[in-house]
Amino acid sequence: MDGVIVSPVLAVLLMALVTYLTRAVPMVFFRREIRSPYVKTFFHYMPFAVLGALTFPDVFTATGSVISSVVGCTVAVLLAFRGKSMIFVTVCAITVMYILELVV
Repeated sequence: MDGVIVSPVLAVLLMALVTYLTRAVPMVFFRREIRSPYVKTFFHYMPFAVLGALTFPDVFTATGSVISSVVGCTVAVLLAFRGKSMIFVTVCAITVMYILELVV
């Protein structure tokens, strides 16, 4: 694509169109209420699964050391399973990773 210059206005309009279509198409096809518990559960958990799939690999490359990343991730998972708040889990994981980065 050497030499191809795309107008910023055209790029924004195309992105707006794609964003609108991804929201409008499901409303066209699913006009009635979804009654299947399986499908409802699928749509309920899907955003969390996608977010996890997009962010989890970056956890291990976020710091200079894989060791601090693994330990920080382990701390976060353990605290989350114990029912701690998201802020508490995040602050603890970042603190552990920071301390390990200073030591390692």
